[in-house]
Amino acid sequence: MTVQDSPTGNDTFATEWEAWHQQKDTALAHEHGFLAVTGLHWPTTVPQRFPDTPGTWSTGDDGVTVVLDDGEELVVDGAPVRGRHTFTDIPERGGVNAGWGDAVIEIAKRGGHHVIRPRHPRHPLRTAFTGTPAYAPDRRWVVTGTYAPFTEPRPTTVGAAVEGLQHVYDAPGSIRFRIDGRALELTAFNGSTPGGLLVLFTDATSGVTTYAANRALRVDAPGPDGTVVLDFNRATNLPCAYTDFATCPLPPAENRLPVAIEAGERIPHERRA
Repeated sequence: MTVQDSPTGNDTFATEWEAWHQQKDTALAHEHGFLAVTGLHWPTTVPQRFPDTPGTWSTGDDGVTVVLDDGEELVVDGAPVRGRHTFTDIPERGGVNAGWGDAVIEIAKRGGHHVIRPRHPRHPLRTAFTGTPAYAPDRRWVVTGTYAPFTEPRPTTVGAAVEGLQHVYDAPGSIRFRIDGRALELTAFNGSTPGGLLVLFTDATSGVTTYAANRALRVDAPGPDGTVVLDFNRATNLPCAYTDFATCPLPPAENRLPVAIEAGERIPHERRA
């Protein structure tokens, strides 16, 4: 178990939370997930080699180019690639994966810059992973709030786990709620599901029992009257909580909550070590 206290009896709430948390950790520990990343490389116009990738890499107006040595091969979209190859049209916050033996080389764009991120299944961070510590699930931290859409989406610039990097997101609105009678508000970004929302936040536990830089909470699409449910038991770490090879966004300044959200995922064992 990775929670402080095990669920008891037939507590459906706790059982469903535990299944969700195990599924989340399983995805994190995928053979080519973030725990498998062995480096964060920033190609330039000058071709250069990286210790955990084949070939030499450079970037330019056309995209990211790799020149493979004799005997080296990548697999791109199921087809073998040898010699010179250019990865074009990589969108912001998007990327492509190229296979290299049992590894995957991620070519992506973050904050307007191309990045190369090799993912090796045998990376010790992945093979030694035992799960993410978390607070025991508690219904107290399931909070009803109200979504207030902005007249127009607001471009919102936030920092990143990598110094000097910035991300820009369109914020469609904010979520207002109360904890212990205190009125609070979080700027929301678009989520990964239709109508869903994502909030990045810190609180009074950040840097004490939870990861200092950020946590994330996914929120289902608001109801017809704007009602949303914030289940802080499902507040998760972003990849930067586990590895220095992530470019995760930081919360907007207004999302620094002045209360202690003693729910959700805690500081990973890897960071405490």
